[in-house]
Amino acid sequence: MANPAASTDTAVATTAVAPVAETAAPAAAPTAETAAPAAHASTEAHGGAEEHVTPSALGFDASMLVALAMLAVIILAIWKKVPAMIAGALDGQIAGIKQQLDQATALRAEAENIKVEYEAKAKQAARDADAMKASAEAEAKQIVARAKSDATALIERRAKAAEEKIAAAERAAIADVRNKAASAAAAAAAQLIAAHHDAKADAALIDQAIASLN
Repeated sequence: MANPAASTDTAVATTAVAPVAETAAPAAAPTAETAAPAAHASTEAHGGAEEHVTPSALGFDASMLVALAMLAVIILAIWKKVPAMIAGALDGQIAGIKQQLDQATALRAEAENIKVEYEAKAKQAARDADAMKASAEAEAKQIVARAKSDATALIERRAKAAEEKIAAAERAAIADVRNKAASAAAAAAAQLIAAHHDAKADAALIDQAIASLN
């Protein structure tokens, strides 16, 4: 970034140098003109013949000094604007780099937030999966235990029903056997009574039964 103080100093230096450069030519011209009589006198002293000498200062004539002064002014003017242009370009580059850094920082922060959010969601999903797994295992155990209990109760009920049916069949068979035995015994007794007793014996038995009732 350009320094305002440096720019001000440059402007002052340029302003100060320009008049000096512009006034250098008039100052040089009188010097060259005053040098001409001395050179003419020297020529007359040595040879007596006159020789025309062009006025000069430091080996430069007046036109060259004027051109150099103008060139110095142009160079100073250009040099005065060049630092501002360079400073502007540098400021633009610095602003662009700063903007890129800000964007990179924002993108990095966003990426960090996304990473944290993803890790939190992954942990929550893992916890949910573990909870679902534990719930499923517990439910499966309950289903198995309930099935075992139901199967045991069903087997017991069926066994009890079978036992009751068997007992009922046994009782029915025993009763049938008893009925058949009683019928057979009654028939046999009737046959025996009919074979060994006549009407008189029956009358005596009847009288005896009546007497026992009294």
